[in-house]
Amino acid sequence: MRLKEIKIKNFRGYKEETSVTFEDGLTGITGRNDAGKSTILEALEIFFNNKSVKIDSDDKNVESDDSDIKISCIFDELSEEVVVDENYPTSFKNEYLLNSNGDIEISKVYKVQKTVSSPSILIRCMHPSLEGANDLHSLKLAELKARGKELGVDGEVEDKRVSSLWRSAIWNKFDNLQLADFYLDVSALEKESKNIYKKIEAEMPTFALFKADRESNDSDPEAKNPIQVAVDQAKKSLQKEIDELQEKIEQSVLEVAERTKEKLREMDPALASELHPRFKDKPKWTFNFTLDGEGGVPINKRGSGVRRLILLNFFRAEAEKVRVEKSSPKVIYAIEEPETSQHPSYQIMLIEALIALSCRPDCQILLTTHVPALAGLLPIESIRFIEKDENNTPNITSGSDEVLEKVAISLGVLPESEIASSRGVLLVEGHSDVTFVNHSAEQLKINGDIENTLSELGIACIPIGGCGNLKHWVSKKLIDQLGLEWGILMDSDLGDPIQNPRNVETISQLKAQGKIALLTRKREPENYLDPALFQVSHGVNIEYTDTCDAKKKIATALTVRKDDVLERFWPRMTAEQIKARSKYCGDDGADRCEIEEIIQTVSQLANG
Repeated sequence: MRLKEIKIKNFRGYKEETSVTFEDGLTGITGRNDAGKSTILEALEIFFNNKSVKIDSDDKNVESDDSDIKISCIFDELSEEVVVDENYPTSFKNEYLLNSNGDIEISKVYKVQKTVSSPSILIRCMHPSLEGANDLHSLKLAELKARGKELGVDGEVEDKRVSSLWRSAIWNKFDNLQLADFYLDVSALEKESKNIYKKIEAEMPTFALFKADRESNDSDPEAKNPIQVAVDQAKKSLQKEIDELQEKIEQSVLEVAERTKEKLREMDPALASELHPRFKDKPKWTFNFTLDGEGGVPINKRGSGVRRLILLNFFRAEAEKVRVEKSSPKVIYAIEEPETSQHPSYQIMLIEALIALSCRPDCQILLTTHVPALAGLLPIESIRFIEKDENNTPNITSGSDEVLEKVAISLGVLPESEIASSRGVLLVEGHSDVTFVNHSAEQLKINGDIENTLSELGIACIPIGGCGNLKHWVSKKLIDQLGLEWGILMDSDLGDPIQNPRNVETISQLKAQGKIALLTRKREPENYLDPALFQVSHGVNIEYTDTCDAKKKIATALTVRKDDVLERFWPRMTAEQIKARSKYCGDDGADRCEIEEIIQTVSQLANG
């Protein structure tokens, strides 16, 4: 189940119903301070958990006379079947619980007085409105049987103990159920229909909100101890086993209680008849974990930068996990201002880790930011821009060039200054790729393999963090305005089953547009490094293939930052090493030098 959209009404600055749609992977909510970005994430936290952010009476819009706050979430990618009783499958569609778009839409309505009541939970659906067919979810089994017999469909019910079979038979009796947009109140549903809602809840993604650190507030344990999120996710994935264990424990205890009653009945039958064993509370199944530093100092007692750095590496670790955990539940990570308390280089690392994590099919990433460096790296389709109008009402827009220009101007996402003075532009992913291309050209010229370096030809290498993000859009806009030719060099990410096909498709589309679009034959530039460099500098032998994560292997072996590997060691590569490490066999059987071919191809950008 995937979160598709949220609608909020009468909640803080959002007086009128306002909706935000979400991407499969990453959604970036941008805008200036106090535009209403964090309100979106906190509304989701209230809907899913109501823990790290709890709803209170001050959350009602101050200009509204309406006493109800309404938060609705819409989900798609639903299970085809659900089993709610006696192992008979049904579906949300067959139970008429889907909205007009075929999605699950759940609304939680909070009545605000001096305090805020527990929410009324409503399912918005296209539901039968025909008399005799519009109330089946509120009928008990005996009442369904009576209705079915009255309509003469009891012979069509295979197992008369199953409510869903009775509902299906009754609905099938009518030619036109007169479906209408309707809100089903979960509290008014019969027990078995409430079990269907429990199935909906069980399929909902795990939601974790990581708020921006505030020194005055130490009440946000999830933001300071992200490992607890892993606990909640594990509990959700094992919920079936937990429920089975709980049922066995309850059954065992009830058997003891019943035997006790039988013995009591022998001595005092009246007293025994008054006793009814029951469980007072459901078990909490609480597991508390923490991370301690050296000397046993808990992470929530460390500095805000350290705490956020631990958070950063939590996401980096998640992004690097094996991607075959198909059975793990979907999880939504919502991060408020990930740049908080971080050095600019770590800000970039964090956003790159989040983008990588969002590629996993079981993850959605939501974040807010107003920092140009981070906003520039957001994929353009992921951007949601919030701005307030003259009435101080927040408006949310996305998708168009006009919106992207507003974002770029509002947040100060600017193109690189070198573009204006260049004859052509090569777009690359990161700053280390600039080193990779320019040093290679310099060495190959010194060796007599090429005539000119790219800088001599007036070709600027511009890092944009990837193709299709806001920085790319802004840079390309200026390039087009200046009438310059541009091309792009991307890592192939060969060996990555998710990212490699995406990169191949991107390059294919750009080539079809007549652009110079290149993909490395190896996984990434670090795979071209000569292992002999590390023998000389560190006396270490590091083995890696063309498709493995060489950057990670080298960084781990040398105890350096991954992003420093290419910057530190590529400038030590000679022309002979560059040619040897990029040699491949062409279709004609002759040896070729890939990096030399890249430089020669990119040089064409100077010709206009």
